[in-house]
Amino acid sequence: MKIAIGSDHAGFSMKQEIINELKAEGHQIIDCGTHSSESVDYPDIAEAVAKKVLEDNIFGVLICGTGIGISIAANKIPGIRAALCHDPYSAALAREHNDANVIAVGSRITGIGITLEMIKTFINSKFQGGRHQRRVEKIDSLEKKCHEGSRASGLY
Repeated sequence: MKIAIGSDHAGFSMKQEIINELKAEGHQIIDCGTHSSESVDYPDIAEAVAKKVLEDNIFGVLICGTGIGISIAANKIPGIRAALCHDPYSAALAREHNDANVIAVGSRITGIGITLEMIKTFINSKFQGGRHQRRVEKIDSLEKKCHEGSRASGLY
């Protein structure tokens, strides 16, 4: 499976460990940065991963200190449904119920072992559709309203 991954400086070390593990399992990894522990701005990384996710119709993994900032930034991009997860259960439901295409994690919140388990659960879980499809469509509709509203900046 092809997976895009990116982190800010706080998540750089964890990102390297994740890449090594996923490559060892045979996944093709697209590393969208950062490439050192020097300070960077997480919105830039969120945008780079989101672009690959949307262009190639693949999953994305985002890492920052808490996972909060990078997930907020990613969710500003139309078509991205980034889920901040803290355990395998939330990772599974992000895919099964919300059709999330990006998982976000916090390197200062969750250890590497549980993070790897979450990512593997996320990429191996399937969207269930059904009643969840209607809800995802409503999320898409909200996104569309915000970008096509009567105001120059959208509906809100």
